[in-house]
Amino acid sequence: QVQLVESGGGLVQPGGSLRLSCAASGFSFSSYAMTWYRQGPGKERELVADISSTGSITTYVDSVKGRFTISRDNAKNTVYLQMNSLKPEDTAVYYCRNRRYDLWGQGTQVTVSV
Repeated sequence: QVQLVESGGGLVQPGGSLRLSCAASGFSFSSYAMTWYRQGPGKERELVADISSTGSITTYVDSVKGRFTISRDNAKNTVYLQMNSLKPEDTAVYYCRNRRYDLWGQGTQVTVSV
């Protein structure tokens, strides 16, 4: 079955950290770049971070540079998003995506609040 399953979201205080995971199955994960998106309340979905198939190239939206780190483990068919120094404006549903197949996960909620 071709799918992406996110996990790791939750409620965290400002300044805290979370690590999101996205487990892939049903396709050749190591052959493709992977991307994290997010959609905050009342906002459009935006690209947060992207990683190449080997993990050697990463890109980030300006608002998360220096705070978030995208990584992947091709042996585990999993892509991660380490989020540090979280801010209330990071509150959103976070999705992983395989752009080659336009495949999306179901999303995981991240809420940053006191």
